[in-house]
Amino acid sequence: MTTSDQGGIVLAEGDADLYTSFLDKYMEVGFWHGFFVSLAVIIVSEIGDKTFFIAAIMAMKHPRLLIFSAAISALAIMTILSVLLGFITTIIPQVYTFYAATILFVIFGLRMLWEGYHMKDDEGQEELEEVQMELKKKEEELDNQRTTVGDVESGIDTNEHAPAVNSILKSIFSPIFITAFTMTFLAEWGDRSQITTIILGSKEDPWGVCIGGCLGHSLCTAGAVIGGRLVAQRISVKTVTLIGGVVFLLFAVSSFYRGPDS
Repeated sequence: MTTSDQGGIVLAEGDADLYTSFLDKYMEVGFWHGFFVSLAVIIVSEIGDKTFFIAAIMAMKHPRLLIFSAAISALAIMTILSVLLGFITTIIPQVYTFYAATILFVIFGLRMLWEGYHMKDDEGQEELEEVQMELKKKEEELDNQRTTVGDVESGIDTNEHAPAVNSILKSIFSPIFITAFTMTFLAEWGDRSQITTIILGSKEDPWGVCIGGCLGHSLCTAGAVIGGRLVAQRISVKTVTLIGGVVFLLFAVSSFYRGPDS
């Protein structure tokens, strides 16, 4: 980097190339299109979903940061795996993956509109009660295992550095963390948002999809652990589902407009 006679800053050739490369990567349409599509799809798919209620209910009884960490870890791993699966399909000719992905967007959109139209107004409450029953069973299993877990944890070395280390290990490997992580991961597996992320990973910028998806999951999970029950009672799952259907169809139209070579 050098300074011109007029006092302005002039980038050296190498710096200019690096700066231009950075802008090309993060200001290109492909990255931001993948980012915003992934962010929007995750938000309309996850609010009122099973993973949302798992985080909301567990955060009422356990430390919110612990539940958030477990849930977002599971969702981030699932997002990365889904994007990688989608990216692998790029070995298939782009025209095939383009039309297959766009048709699936249409199918998901129409299905969400159909589900939302026939959905009961208290559908979210029923989903909430179902998750509560599942978590109650899990907690009963944890109560039966606590004595054994306590014996194992008491065997950890207690030298002068142990308290801080033990605190971290107990948080990461605690039955609560493992339960929240496992239930969130299994609930997300095969879910509409996972399939959509795979689709987006096959046709959009993978970095944009991954970052947008993780941000969308973070926002929904944060909302769940902070005030999930209040959100579930105030926001109509039926309305969110109908909006989600419209969003999927809009993305399908946008995809057809851009074409397979975009």
